[in-house]
Amino acid sequence: MLQKIFRRFVFDREQPKRMIAEAEEKAKSILAKAEEEARRLISEAMNLEKQLVFREQQLERKEEELENEKKTVQKKLSEIEEIKKTLEKTREEMKAKLEKVAKLTQEEAKNLLLSFWEERLKEKIANQIKAAEEEIKAKADEKAKEILADAMRYGATDYVAEYTLATVNLPDESFKGRIIGKDGRNIRAFELATGVDIDLEEEKVIKISSFDAIRREIARVSLERLIKDGRIQPQRIEEIVKKTQEEIEKVIYKAGEELTRKVGVYNLPSEIVRLLGRFKYRYSYGQNMIAHTLEETRIGVALAYELKADVNVVRLGCLLHDIGKVITDKEGSHVELGVKLLEKYHFPKKVIDCVAAHHEDIPFPSVEAVIVYIADAVSGGRPAARHEDFEEYLKRIKTIEEVAKSKKGVADAYALQAGRELRVIVKPKEVDDNEATVLAEKIREELEEKFAVFPGQIKVTVIREYRAEAVTRI
Repeated sequence: MLQKIFRRFVFDREQPKRMIAEAEEKAKSILAKAEEEARRLISEAMNLEKQLVFREQQLERKEEELENEKKTVQKKLSEIEEIKKTLEKTREEMKAKLEKVAKLTQEEAKNLLLSFWEERLKEKIANQIKAAEEEIKAKADEKAKEILADAMRYGATDYVAEYTLATVNLPDESFKGRIIGKDGRNIRAFELATGVDIDLEEEKVIKISSFDAIRREIARVSLERLIKDGRIQPQRIEEIVKKTQEEIEKVIYKAGEELTRKVGVYNLPSEIVRLLGRFKYRYSYGQNMIAHTLEETRIGVALAYELKADVNVVRLGCLLHDIGKVITDKEGSHVELGVKLLEKYHFPKKVIDCVAAHHEDIPFPSVEAVIVYIADAVSGGRPAARHEDFEEYLKRIKTIEEVAKSKKGVADAYALQAGRELRVIVKPKEVDDNEATVLAEKIREELEEKFAVFPGQIKVTVIREYRAEAVTRI
């Protein structure tokens, strides 16, 4: 037991020596590695220094080379400048010698040469110009036809005929008595409320007559509702008519919105939209105004694109050109009423000018106005677009001429342009200049009385011509 304790004690005394020895070995190893790493870093630093010195030497050599090249280029530029001065001096000397020999200055020689070739080529140039003009005219006609045909293709719309009568079918003949009422009070109340004429002559059919399509539509719908309701009396008639009027107004406004949407115009004043909606029940020579406006706008926009005109001005001009036709509470031609309305809402002047000129009441102020005029003429003048009773047309023309011929001092009168212009030729010995002016006003007033509704204006022109003749005896 004592021996074991002694051995352990001896072992513990020798262990620190071994640890010190190991630590010393490790320190020597670390020191050796550090010295080796230091030598490596010093070697790399020396190599980098050598490289930097070498690059600096290269840069210095490059700078010297560039400086030498710069001096060489400057020297060559100086030489070129000297050569240019020498050449310019030589050219001036040669020019002077040539002018002296030819006895002409440079400008005179140039003009002489041009005159010579102009004279020689004059006939050829004239022929070429003439040929070019003829070719341009031929191509222009063809191009115009192509543009118009293409524009008309865009404007194709459905055709709607005009009627001044609306009919309502009755379940049986006994309803006529209820519609007439006691002593005719029901039918009088209906006509008074709607502003239409009622015809009961045909069996099981009631005819509603009115030149105002909106009144006619209100009357038709109201009458159908009264028949369905069965309570036909003055008070009920007024209620139904009033309700129908409100509903038709909504239909009209919706039609205006739909028209503006189809032509691509938005944010118009509500009154303008409402007036455009009235086109739904307005006709011109059998052509529905919405169909005509839609067709004309499409044609006008197509033409505007082809002719590089202001498309938006043409679009608005076509859309609004006939808006005066649905203004019924004011006097004046539809052109005048339309212009005043657009001025009221501060539309652009170019758009107002398009409306003012679409019947040639004023000279065309712009190419856009011409396009609106052409589009209107194409839409209204195409085959099957409009119709009119031929006998009524002749009767109107004859009436216009007879109004003028009935006046004292009138030698003859001619209605032109479908009755839109009346030319009156007076006898110069019976009518002087002042009387001619008064005569024109009298004819105008009588025509306005005879034609409460007329498509457009009638321009009255009184012509007074005095001729003095003398014949010699020889």
